[in-house]
Amino acid sequence: MFGKRRYKDPELNPDDIFLDASNLPEFNQNSLEGRLEKPIGRSTYFGLFLVSFLIFGALVAQAANLELLQGTTFANQSERNRLRPEVLFAQRGAILDRTGTPLVSNIETEDGSVKRTYASPGFGHLLGYVSYPKKDSAGRYYDTVITGLAGVESAFNETLSGTNGTLLVEEDALGHVQSQGSVKPAQNGQSLTLSIDAAAQKALYDAIKETADKVPYQGGAGVIMDVNTGEVIALVSYPEYDPNVLSSGGPSDIIGSYSQDTRQPYLDRPVNGLYTPGSIVKPLIATGVMTDGIIAPETTIYSSGSISLPNPYDPEHPSIFKDWKALGAMDMRHAIAWSSDVYFYTVTGGFGGQKGLGIERLKYWYETYGLTKATGIELAGEKSGFVPSPAWKEQTIKEPWRIGDTYHTGIGQYAVQITPLEAARAIAAIANGGKLVKPTLIKDPPLAGQSIPVSQAALQVAREGMRIGATEGTSLGLNDLSFTKIAGKTGTAQLGFHNEFYNTWAVGFFPYDNPKYVYTVVMEKGPAGTSIGGIYAMHHFFTNLHATKPEFFQ
Repeated sequence: MFGKRRYKDPELNPDDIFLDASNLPEFNQNSLEGRLEKPIGRSTYFGLFLVSFLIFGALVAQAANLELLQGTTFANQSERNRLRPEVLFAQRGAILDRTGTPLVSNIETEDGSVKRTYASPGFGHLLGYVSYPKKDSAGRYYDTVITGLAGVESAFNETLSGTNGTLLVEEDALGHVQSQGSVKPAQNGQSLTLSIDAAAQKALYDAIKETADKVPYQGGAGVIMDVNTGEVIALVSYPEYDPNVLSSGGPSDIIGSYSQDTRQPYLDRPVNGLYTPGSIVKPLIATGVMTDGIIAPETTIYSSGSISLPNPYDPEHPSIFKDWKALGAMDMRHAIAWSSDVYFYTVTGGFGGQKGLGIERLKYWYETYGLTKATGIELAGEKSGFVPSPAWKEQTIKEPWRIGDTYHTGIGQYAVQITPLEAARAIAAIANGGKLVKPTLIKDPPLAGQSIPVSQAALQVAREGMRIGATEGTSLGLNDLSFTKIAGKTGTAQLGFHNEFYNTWAVGFFPYDNPKYVYTVVMEKGPAGTSIGGIYAMHHFFTNLHATKPEFFQ
């Protein structure tokens, strides 16, 4: 009947039971055939739920970490991966001579980079060189600065270098550039105008090189400087290096030859070279002698070729101090012009009835003319001169000071050493009336220096003596230059264990009537007895400079 609940008999049919039992051997029991199925237990469900929960929880936690905790960091990283910064290199300032002639300029190379190009030869030590930015093996810059390593490039690095900028480059996922935009523009370096005159620099370099190669000398140095302002017009060192080679880092064989060259091409001789000056110091000592009232300029001293002093250690063999030749009676002016050693032995150390300066006052006058103190030029590593003293000899050589030491110090020998730049400044003080100027490589500098306590009358006598030196004395080789009047002084310093080498000096100023420029040249370590030295180099210089720049002599 519809709606009536049917009754289900719970009893099993015995035939079914026996039927299953009789069939059981026919089933593969290992594959569960013929067996009753059982439901999955609750513990299994719980284990599966727990594992699923842990996996889901870990995913949620990592998502929270990426989104909430490190979201900003990864977003910035993603932005950086999309926007790649590149360096905008600042253009280094050019270096010009006083007339505007480029000495160092920038050129673009085939790969798009900018390189420095240097005037050469003749300007190596003056200009110096640079170190360029460097890349790693992957082509990425790890050094982005152009750095001056020597000369003007180093001394004025901050002015010349400028400041690099930054360029952001946008790339897609495949590395294709989508856009470029400057974030920070580069600020180019400032150009620098030097006091140097390129024509004068080249003329002096050529003169020194020709002289050094002709004799030969080991090297040479020269300075041309304005006697009133201290502006350095030419500053030459020979031999030199090529700054184009050193900046580029090659060719390697040329760089290797610089290190192996016994003539020391890396030595900046006018600034860092120390030399025994010899007789070029005599005009300076003469002004000190006269200022101190040791002798009147008209008083004569006779040179027979030498003076002799008793030797207390060996009475039968007196100490002989030679002149370079027998010059006869010399007053102060002619003693300067002819470079009488006997005259200056006498007025510095004393002889016979003539009183001398003595070593303390002699040292004082060397110091007064700036020969024991760096000049202060902008170049790095400048050396200071040296003048010996009794205390120095006692401490260094363990011997007492003797009169002969004063004699030799008085003529610029013994242990006296100065730089060519110090010599130029000292001679400039003779020419300009007693002002010790500060040498500089900058055009139109503010005046700097100091007046020295020397008699103006004594300075005039020294100038007159140097003029006689060019008209009839040891600087006579310059007298045939009809386009200018020159006042000059020479010097020769003996070198070597047997005095087998010479350093030959020539110093002076021009024009004589209205001094404008001082010159100093030293030819280093030539064979003893050579007649070709500093005067030869200066004659070559004056001749060539007049041909190209006659205004120097007006």
